[in-house]
Amino acid sequence: MPILRLYKLYLSPEKEFVKKLKNILGFVPGNVTLYKMAFRHRSAAKVLKNGTRSSNERLEFLGDAVLGSVIAELLFKHYPYKEEGFLTEMRSKIVNRANLNQLAKKMGFDKLIEFDQRSVSIQTKHNSMLGDAFEAIIGAVYMDKGYNFTKDFLLRRIVKPHIDIHTLELTETNFKSKLIEWCQRHGKDVLFELAANGEGESAKLFTISAVVEGEKVGTGRDYNKKNAEKLAAEKACETLAI
Repeated sequence: MPILRLYKLYLSPEKEFVKKLKNILGFVPGNVTLYKMAFRHRSAAKVLKNGTRSSNERLEFLGDAVLGSVIAELLFKHYPYKEEGFLTEMRSKIVNRANLNQLAKKMGFDKLIEFDQRSVSIQTKHNSMLGDAFEAIIGAVYMDKGYNFTKDFLLRRIVKPHIDIHTLELTETNFKSKLIEWCQRHGKDVLFELAANGEGESAKLFTISAVVEGEKVGTGRDYNKKNAEKLAAEKACETLAI
């Protein structure tokens, strides 16, 4: 074992955190600071010298993109004859917030998340915090180890042992119906509004907003209008913790 890895595991001030990470992720991190930030919820954000707040939100943004890319390639190869709509729906089933929350809990992320217990509700903790940390960790691995390592980590450590693609294919996840039914039960109006494309964007791209009681609660973009509505409904369900 290289000297630096030995130091991080047995001598560094962060050795306990590094050991826990190694048990969860299967490798010794390089830049430990990235991983600590990945577990820091915005409620526990630290104010830096330049006035910005250091939390896992930026890493979450990056991890979401990397995860989406890896899963898209996996599905593209796994289903060589399926159309784009099917692939989009399958990707949504894998990376939706509820699934990421479950994966994060199964892997033990909940024991490492740093947050302010006074300002975070139990509902927030269960409905978004774990999934946010999951994506942030992927962002941290990407920044620390690069894309190829991250791709291998996701496929070998997460997809293979924790995700049954065949079972998900048979599982119906209709977020649009779920959102509409929830609104009906609570006496709320829901609309799916088509927004104008930005300058330079393809006229074939649809941007749909899910609007509940006049408030935009989710937005989806796709070259298929129905898929854009599904993505908007999924984001809305996440926002409303349905």
